[in-house]
Amino acid sequence: MTTLMSNLAFNGMSMFFKIRDSISPRGQVLEEARLQPGDRVMDYGCGPGAYIPDAAEMVGQSGKIYALDMHPLAIRRVQSIAKRRGLANVETINSDCRTGLPNEFLDAVLLYDVFHMLDKPRAVLAELYRVLKAEGTLSFSDHHMRDKDIIAGMTDGGLFVLVDKGERTYTFAPRK
Repeated sequence: MTTLMSNLAFNGMSMFFKIRDSISPRGQVLEEARLQPGDRVMDYGCGPGAYIPDAAEMVGQSGKIYALDMHPLAIRRVQSIAKRRGLANVETINSDCRTGLPNEFLDAVLLYDVFHMLDKPRAVLAELYRVLKAEGTLSFSDHHMRDKDIIAGMTDGGLFVLVDKGERTYTFAPRK
C-alpha cells in the first residue's frame, strides 16, 4: 500500500468513519457482496474494522473473516472489536500486500476505499487473484475514483472481469 499514515491521521480517519457509519451503516454495502454462511472472506485494507462485525455475522461461525491492514492500529482495533463482540471467526493479518493464505482459498474479497491509496495496485491485485477461488468474487467500492477508472484499474491487468455494478459496489470475478 502507500506509506504508513501517522497514528493521528489514522485516529482522525476512524472518527470520520464512525460518523459515516452512523449515517450509512456498513451492512448496507455488504449486502451487495452477497456473503454466505461458511464463506472465507478477506477485508483487504480493513482500517478500523467498520465492516468486520457485519461480515463476521454474515459468514457465521462456520465462516472466517481475514482482516488485513498494514497499520498496527488497524490490527489492534479489529482485534479489540472481535474480542469485545466475541467474534471467534475473525483473524487479523498485518501486511501491505502478501496475505500468507493458500492459493484459491477465499470465497470473497472486500476491497473498500483503499484502491486509490495503493502504491502497487497490480501487485495487490495479483495477490488477491491468487487467493480467490475461481468462483470467488471481489467486491469493490472506492468513492475517491470515477466509474471508468475503477473498471479500468480492476480489469486492465487481465486478472479480473466486471460481473455486476450495484448501487454501492462493483463485483469482479477472477478470470481463471
